[in-house]
Amino acid sequence: MDDKNNQAGENPPLVLDAIGIKKVYPGTIALQDVDFKVYGGKINALVGENGAGKSTLMKILAGIESLNSGRMVLIDAEGNREDVNFHSTRDAEDKGIGIVHQELNLFGDLSVAENLFMNKERTKFCNLYIDHSAQVKQAEKVLKTLGQDIDPEIPVRDLRLGQQQIVEIAKTMINAPRILIMDEPTSSLSIPEVRVLFDVMKELKNNGVAIIYISHRLEEIREIGDYITILRDSRIIDSGLVKDMEMSEIIEKMVGRDPTQFFSGQAHKTGEELLKVKNITLPRYGGGFTLDRVSFNVRKGEVLGIYGLMGAGRTELLESLMGSINNAEGEIWLAEERLDKMDVKNRIEAGLVLIPEERQREGLFLNLSVDKNLTMSSIRNFTKWFHILKNRELKSVKEMINAISIRVASPDISIRALSGGNQQKVVIGKALLTNPKILLMDEPTRGIDVGAKSDVFEIVNSIAKRGFGIILVSSEIGEVCSMSDRIIVLSKGKITAEFEKSEIDEEAIRKASEIGHGIAVSA
Repeated sequence: MDDKNNQAGENPPLVLDAIGIKKVYPGTIALQDVDFKVYGGKINALVGENGAGKSTLMKILAGIESLNSGRMVLIDAEGNREDVNFHSTRDAEDKGIGIVHQELNLFGDLSVAENLFMNKERTKFCNLYIDHSAQVKQAEKVLKTLGQDIDPEIPVRDLRLGQQQIVEIAKTMINAPRILIMDEPTSSLSIPEVRVLFDVMKELKNNGVAIIYISHRLEEIREIGDYITILRDSRIIDSGLVKDMEMSEIIEKMVGRDPTQFFSGQAHKTGEELLKVKNITLPRYGGGFTLDRVSFNVRKGEVLGIYGLMGAGRTELLESLMGSINNAEGEIWLAEERLDKMDVKNRIEAGLVLIPEERQREGLFLNLSVDKNLTMSSIRNFTKWFHILKNRELKSVKEMINAISIRVASPDISIRALSGGNQQKVVIGKALLTNPKILLMDEPTRGIDVGAKSDVFEIVNSIAKRGFGIILVSSEIGEVCSMSDRIIVLSKGKITAEFEKSEIDEEAIRKASEIGHGIAVSA
């Protein structure tokens, strides 16, 4: 990569040099002879499929995991080299390395400021008391740097998911890191919030901070990345300047196959009306409505896409349909059966099932095995009296694993051992085992790589062909346009537009999503 840098006329300072990194877990080589260079004042993108080793490498750099062999060398501004081997995140932070995890790691009952200063509290009176006032003031300053007007004294649980992600990012900035690792930081953010984050990253670059950036959204890498390193099957496949690599080249090196073979959306043969939703209304705390008289229908075999900006009410709509929000009003009819007076359990039994956005927090039992996760929502189908019919359960588990291509050595291994893409397949498989009529899919490709996305698209296509109705929510407009037979657009809790397959147009959808937000749309 140094030769490529010189050819390009660039000479950025090397701030971290990982050499021959190897990490082995029982039965798995997570990293094999990995060399990874990080340049100061640059965005160093790291890409690869789920399971390629990206997160393992980042955990080693951040002191969460220890390496089995290899070297990590930090280089200071004068060019002095120091071999390091971190035993904790505190060790890494002391050397100027911070990490923003993909999955939120916040305390919902504590305030924003308390979350930002967890384990690094500001104190007074000879360290006898926490200086809450100082923490609030500094938290407010950091949040304003991120372009966010978030009250540092409110509980984190009261924030939207996108705002919680901003708080996660702000936590690392308290210590002014020299190297900042960002693992999928935009996966929960709206378009305006992503723009704010990119502006912050540019400012950090200008101040000499090295950013290690992991994202499955390759268009982001193309926009803001300076250098790129591609991992596949625990090894480095290639590295160089982002501007020197085409998108198709990056994808092919990531997944080892031609990206033109990936699934693209197609129209599905639809049948009679399956779901009818009338005037779903959800009051907002403090006044107004999160959902304001939303009405639509879904036909057999149809993929209905729902698009909207953060705060449009997408997730709240699915949760209202599922019954997990108690104060929603309106009528929900599924195959002539009224559901809106039922609890969640009865709605599942009637044929409605939700695949949640937060798969680890809401879709999986992380302490259980793959097979137990798959059958958790449908266990009644595998019981007789007070006994679980093990053979019937195992047969269904194996059939589902084969049907949706879950890559797993054995059904009884821990769900934690699976990559993000395969965990998402387990969530989908768990839903399918309930024998649903309608699947509510909230961001089903969030945080998974391009190859796994292709697999999820194929699953959606397959179950639509079998006559299931699907409601698909995605913040990625290209996905919604590709996968949907029809799209409804939400803005500020209202339907602002509807598009049939032949009418789908990204620019028109984007404009409809911005109604009421006061956002100027560029041509």
